[in-house]
Amino acid sequence: MSRLSTTAWTLALAAMLAAGAGASAAAAEADFRPLFDGKSLDGWDGNPKLWRVEDGAITGQTTAENPTQGNTFLIWRGGEVGDFELRLKFRIDGGNSGIQYRSQEVDRWVISGYQADFDAANQWSGTLYEERGRGILARRGQKVVIDEQGQKQAAGPTTPESEIVAAMQRDDWNDYTITARGNHLVQVINGKVTVDVVDNQAAKRAMSGLLALQLHAGPPMKVQFKDIQLKQLSAPVAEGGAASAPKKVVFIAGRPSHGYGAHEHHAGCLLLARCLEEALPGYKTEVFQNGWPQAGQAALEGADAIVVYCDGGGGHLLLPHVEEMYQLMNRGTGLVCLHYGVEVPKGRGGDALLDWIGGYFEADWSVNPHWTATFKTLPDHPVGRGVKPFSILDEWYYHLRFRPEMQGVTGILSDLPPQQTLSRPDGPHSGNPQVRAAVARGEAQHLGWAAEREGGGRGFGFTGGHFHWNWGHNQFRKAVLNAIVWAAHGEVPAGGVPVRDLTVEELMANQDEPVPNGFDKAKIAAMLAEWNRAE
Repeated sequence: MSRLSTTAWTLALAAMLAAGAGASAAAAEADFRPLFDGKSLDGWDGNPKLWRVEDGAITGQTTAENPTQGNTFLIWRGGEVGDFELRLKFRIDGGNSGIQYRSQEVDRWVISGYQADFDAANQWSGTLYEERGRGILARRGQKVVIDEQGQKQAAGPTTPESEIVAAMQRDDWNDYTITARGNHLVQVINGKVTVDVVDNQAAKRAMSGLLALQLHAGPPMKVQFKDIQLKQLSAPVAEGGAASAPKKVVFIAGRPSHGYGAHEHHAGCLLLARCLEEALPGYKTEVFQNGWPQAGQAALEGADAIVVYCDGGGGHLLLPHVEEMYQLMNRGTGLVCLHYGVEVPKGRGGDALLDWIGGYFEADWSVNPHWTATFKTLPDHPVGRGVKPFSILDEWYYHLRFRPEMQGVTGILSDLPPQQTLSRPDGPHSGNPQVRAAVARGEAQHLGWAAEREGGGRGFGFTGGHFHWNWGHNQFRKAVLNAIVWAAHGEVPAGGVPVRDLTVEELMANQDEPVPNGFDKAKIAAMLAEWNRAE
C-alpha cells in the first residue's frame, strides 16, 4: 500500500549497498571501521590450528589430517552489535560457511544465532539460517515475515534466485553486506538483495549479539574473508554486557485547541518524552510544538519513531506533508498517532494512515463518544507487556476503518462499548447504521492497535488521550510508552516500560492554558491516588 513499493524499496536499498560494497578497508567510508588489519588476528578468537592470515585475508581451513569435529567459529571480540551494517569480501573453496551476527557463544568457539550463509556449490549462498536454532528462516530470493508464533509468511520476492546465482563469482571474491535494524534483517551479495526478513518472534529472535565467521565440519575446505567493515547504527554493547540500542523518538505536538486539561498536545508530548527517557536512558527524544517542525523533514531524519499528538480531520498536521512522511515511512520509521491524531479525511489521508498505522477514524463510519472502557485482557504482543487490566473514562473513538481483513494489524486495547455510546443521532462523528449493527452483534472495538508495514516499519494508533489527566494512570501511560518503543523497533522490557506514580504538579506543567479559577487540584490528586490503589 505504500507509495514506494516493497520491490522498489528493496532495489533502492540494493543499489545503495552495492555502491559501497567493494570499498577497501583503506578507503572505508565515514562511520565504517575496519575489523581486520590485514596482517593479524588481533581482535579475533578461534582455534589457532584452523584459522590464520594468508595473503592479507582471514583464512579458515580444514584438511583430512586436520579436520574439525563440529562447526567452529572465529569470533570478533570487539563487543556485541545491535543495529549495524557489515560489509566484507569472501572466497570459498569447497564446503559451506557463513557469517554469524547477533549470535551467542554456547561453548568455546561454538556459536548459535543468525547466519548469512554461503557455500562453494552455490546452493545456499544468500540464505538466512539460524545456527543451532530455528534452521532456515528465509531462502535466497525470499522476503519473509516471521510471526510471534514462529510461522513464516511469504511477503514477496527479493532478487530472482537465477540473478543471485549468476552474480556469484566462483573461486573468486564476492561482496556480502548485512544490515540489521531492529527486527528487520537484509542480506545482499554482489549488490543483489538475497533475503529480507522481519522477525516478530520475540521469544527467539536476537536484537544484539556477537559477530563470527564459520568453518564448517565435513570434507576439507578453505574459506577466506577480507575488507571487513562495520558501521554501528546503534551504540555497541560491551562483551557480556546488557543490550543497548539507543533510539531517537521525535514528538510532534499540534496547536492548542480545547480548554485546560484536554487535548494538551504539547504538555502530553513533553510528559511522555520525559517518562520514556527516565525509564529507558538509551532513548533520546525531541519535542516540536505547534505542528510540523519549521526545519521540515530534515528535523525528522534519523528518527526511529515519530509520535503525532494533534487535532485531526481536515486540519491534521500531516496532510500537507504526506509525501515527506512516505519517504520516512518507507525507510522503516515508526509512527504513533494519539487521540484526534488518528482522524483524517477519507481518501489520500485515510489511505496514508491505513498504510502507516493500519487504521484511522473515518467520518460517517467511526464515532467519538465519552465512555469508560475496560481492558480485561491484552494479547500476547510486546505492546501489552506488563500492562495490567484497567478501566478509564476517556473520549474513546471506535469503529475505526482498518485494513481489509485486519492485515498486519493486531488489536491491543479492545472492549465492547455500551449501548449508551450510540444514544446520539446519526452524524459524521456520532453514529451510523454500520456502527450500531457492529455493537449489536457484540463486536469488540479496537481502541489501541499495532500494525506492521511493508518493509518492516511499524505503526500504532491510540484513540484515548482527550483528558490530559489520564496520562497519570500508570497502565494507560505504560501501554503508550510500550507502543512507542515497539514502533521504534526497540525491545519492550518483559514487564513493559517501567512507570512511576506521577504527581498533580507534573500533570499541570506545560499546559497551553493558564490554570482556571476554581480548579480543584485536590480532586485530581484523589483520582490519581484511587488509580494507584487499584493497581
